[in-house]
Amino acid sequence: MFVLAHLTDLHIGPLPRPRLRELASKRVVGWLNWRRNRHRRHRVEILTDLIADLAAQKPDHTAITGDLVNIALPGEFAATGEWLAAFGQPEAVSFIPGNHDAYVRTAMAQWDKHWDAYMRGDREAATESGPRFPYVRRRDPVALVGLSSAVPTPAFLATGLLGQDQLGRLEKRLTQLGEEGLFRVVLLHHPPHKTPASRHKRLVDADAFRAVLARTGAELVLHGHDHVHALMWMDGPAGPIPAVGLPSASASPDGHHEPAAYNLYRIDGPPGAFTCEAVSRGFAPGATAITELARRSLLPPG
Repeated sequence: MFVLAHLTDLHIGPLPRPRLRELASKRVVGWLNWRRNRHRRHRVEILTDLIADLAAQKPDHTAITGDLVNIALPGEFAATGEWLAAFGQPEAVSFIPGNHDAYVRTAMAQWDKHWDAYMRGDREAATESGPRFPYVRRRDPVALVGLSSAVPTPAFLATGLLGQDQLGRLEKRLTQLGEEGLFRVVLLHHPPHKTPASRHKRLVDADAFRAVLARTGAELVLHGHDHVHALMWMDGPAGPIPAVGLPSASASPDGHHEPAAYNLYRIDGPPGAFTCEAVSRGFAPGATAITELARRSLLPPG
């Protein structure tokens, strides 16, 4: 059995004090929002408790689907490497960026500096040029396929975009990994389906992404962004594909939003007959301790 952990939207605080010139952008809106309410919603002690509970479960691998930072200040990125290391060595932790990690265009230059080892496929040399995404990490019997939907957007927009080139590469990789008989787990930040969130937060090319999966298949899609527990089914060539989202890993249990949680996926069985049990652990609303919240088999409905 292979145990894969998933958590998302860490939104690590507190924010360093910005310089005035660093707020001369979309960041000024995010800074005001953080000062007004988000600093109460995202609490570092909640994230610390979640990491400790996750470590006790001893997963084989951990996937993190974006938003380590809040408004992408240079000082925010400096601490993220230590937080990623708390989950394990780079070969045991896979990360893909979220929209807050690309909050402004200059933020994307920080990715290689702080996260390179967590976003690099197994067969990619450190000096290899070309597109980073999608990357592939094979962890028998699982293949993790990391995408980036993180793009800089104007103020009041949090949309994501994969793009035709990345989708084309994704189709080739998923086809190859399917032929190898691996359990394909696709990682992206934005939900690949319609959600209660407004259009200003959507994945712009979600239809094109789902069309790729309808042709190639995948066994599991993991995402974040909406900060809620979510399970949706997408069309695949051999049956429905589950897409699973989670609340923020730092979300307070005493707020008006779903509290922090993570999932464990227990993957077993031979190719063509895989089984996958999802176990959710986290805080119930108003609770002060982490417990098991739910357990279910991720098999096609019907």
